[in-house]
Amino acid sequence: MAADLGRGEERAVTGRDVFEYALVRVVPRIERGEMINAGVLVYCRAQSYVGARVHLDEARLRCLDAAVDVLGVRVALRGYEDICEGGKQAGQAAGDDPGRRFRWLTAPRSTIVQPGPIHTGLTADAAAEADRLLALLVH
Repeated sequence: MAADLGRGEERAVTGRDVFEYALVRVVPRIERGEMINAGVLVYCRAQSYVGARVHLDEARLRCLDAAVDVLGVRVALRGYEDICEGGKQAGQAAGDDPGRRFRWLTAPRSTIVQPGPIHTGLTADAAAEADRLLALLVH
């Protein structure tokens, strides 16, 4: 029944908004395909929110590749946070709306740090949802 409701009506019925999220993964050796989760991106249009939470488990990462450039991975992860935060540190993306920044960050790429597929859910607080997903899927 909720699928027949408009955006505002669904919020009124459930008290929650639709949000999207994607994991940020580190794939130190692309040819092997092994990865660890290192962050989560969350976007909620109704709350005009886009946010990133990151946590890099260096020991787990080094198990996949002892020679991995940990500093480079940290810089890339910080880039995800900077673009979500907007402002001067977001560079060209600073003027983009939250949805456009989320779509840019979740575009498929073949790099060491890359986004996973996009999933959806319902939330009353997108920022708290980002924290919850980080704890559940990354830590």
